[in-house]
Amino acid sequence: STVLDLFLCKTTRGHVFLPQNPKTVSMVQELVKEGAVEALKKCFSSRMEFGTAGLRAAMGPGTSCMNDLTIIQTTQVVLITLRSGGVVIGYDARAHPPSGGSSKRFASLAAAVFISRGVPVHLFSDITPTPFVPFTVLHLGLCAGIMVTASHNPKQDNGYKVYWENGAQIVSPHDKGISQSIEENLEPWPESWSTEEALKSPLLKDPYQDIHTQYFKAIQKHCHHRDINKSSKVKIVHTSVHGVGHTFVQSAFKAFDLHPPYAVEEQKDPDPEFPTVKYPNPEEGEGVLTLSFALAEREGATVVLANDPDADRLAVAEKQESGQWRVFSGNELGALLGWWMFRCWEKLNSDAAAVKNVYMLSSTVSSKILRGIALKEGFHFEETLTGFKWMGNRARDLLDQGKTVLFAFEEAIGYMCSSSVLDKDGVSAAAIAGEMISYLATKSSSLSQQLTAIYEEYGYHISKNSYFICHDQDVIHSLFDRLRNYSGQKDSYPTECGRFSISAVRDLTTGYDSNQPSNKAVLPTSRSSQMITFTFSNGGVATMRTSGTEPKIKYYTELCAAPGNSNVTHLKKELDDLVDAIVDNFFEPEKNKLQPKPE
Repeated sequence: STVLDLFLCKTTRGHVFLPQNPKTVSMVQELVKEGAVEALKKCFSSRMEFGTAGLRAAMGPGTSCMNDLTIIQTTQVVLITLRSGGVVIGYDARAHPPSGGSSKRFASLAAAVFISRGVPVHLFSDITPTPFVPFTVLHLGLCAGIMVTASHNPKQDNGYKVYWENGAQIVSPHDKGISQSIEENLEPWPESWSTEEALKSPLLKDPYQDIHTQYFKAIQKHCHHRDINKSSKVKIVHTSVHGVGHTFVQSAFKAFDLHPPYAVEEQKDPDPEFPTVKYPNPEEGEGVLTLSFALAEREGATVVLANDPDADRLAVAEKQESGQWRVFSGNELGALLGWWMFRCWEKLNSDAAAVKNVYMLSSTVSSKILRGIALKEGFHFEETLTGFKWMGNRARDLLDQGKTVLFAFEEAIGYMCSSSVLDKDGVSAAAIAGEMISYLATKSSSLSQQLTAIYEEYGYHISKNSYFICHDQDVIHSLFDRLRNYSGQKDSYPTECGRFSISAVRDLTTGYDSNQPSNKAVLPTSRSSQMITFTFSNGGVATMRTSGTEPKIKYYTELCAAPGNSNVTHLKKELDDLVDAIVDNFFEPEKNKLQPKPE
């Protein structure tokens, strides 16, 4: 009877909802037939949390997975919490044939839910990059946007991302409200399954052509060197890593009058199997870029651009004089794009006072290089919590106050170069990077040389980020609790780490910040995730945090040197020693059985 109850999706209130997707039903029947109680429990004993990125889980049967039923239940609650007005729905190319789930099907089901209650829906007729959804919310003045994507997660995963009427991802209280309401509104409305009826409804519109035109028109305001772009001899390779980016990056280059980048043939078309890569994540570096480097060598290209599968992130690599390829970190590319965005703004604004109205943002685990540039150039720099939902919402607040938000970035290769999209956008960032590369070539300079020039002028910022894999929540809690009770007493944080003295501690799980007069953190806190930042007397900063979407404990370290201190070898050695001390003293990987990041 336990297995039967699971199969019937029986809820704590006794409600029974039979799945209506025959493939999902078939998967459950197979598990029942095999008596695979543990597998069934994994599918049905818990519900996906509506968290950091909305929903993110494997496609398959049960309440812990992405499937027709869980999409309908979530969408019904989103609808209940909306103000009146239309919504936009986009999707990537993910699909999971065994369960019958796919981004396109989930998007159609979400559309059916809204249409069943008379809400106008702008459903893209084809795959689209994630940034097109927040762009459409603002462009059409809609009350919400939904993007069905799992970004760069493994192929079996999918996700459901929600944007509010301000064009940014939802934050508290909306996310918490949705999460709580799902449990109270589990029963699907009968019309919610009617995708065929919905697709014939006069309430359904296809925004694809209009948004395609308007988006590329909007990003052209960031094109400042059209003549250089037209005559540029720089050769660039682009890969969309089997995702949606190819067509859109080609169009973005065209909008900037840049020569089209060479496309990696084996990876340019969407393929939910991601057959040529182990992980479809350009943040993993060289392994994902092997085919790109090979094409670049054949064509004589010196730069590679790579988007993740939903094209909201951008990675960049450049061939060095030695013949080796350098893959820039997210922080290094953030420094380059931040410098470039300010330089272009400065050329257009001769009024010296105007700079006081300009803002740049980055997440608290990202490099502090923008702070260094801001101190010298006179604009404002602000930090937010990790994740673009915080930067997008803060940008919206600043824009509403009449401020200019030039740029925002996070170290996980996410860049917001245009306030037309209040989220990371790998499409506009690719075109803007293309123009920057073309401009530097006219000065006989490269990205690597310009990055050195930035560090020489504003101070070297050397960073080193990585993670450990840990599936045991008890180990994670124990590790962080030890740091909070380091001397055996409650709320006693470490004062040193190996030979390195700690000057300040900020704990955004508990709300403690030793730098504040009241010891209370200024940034928002959350007990649902772990995050502690240590500031060291030598100018080092280290943050340890859990991931909202993966079984990882991440660390982010940076050594910030004053302008003029250009002994890079010494700085790198100092940071390496600091990281070793943090790993040995704070992570204790052997004792805690932590798996290091795979090479």
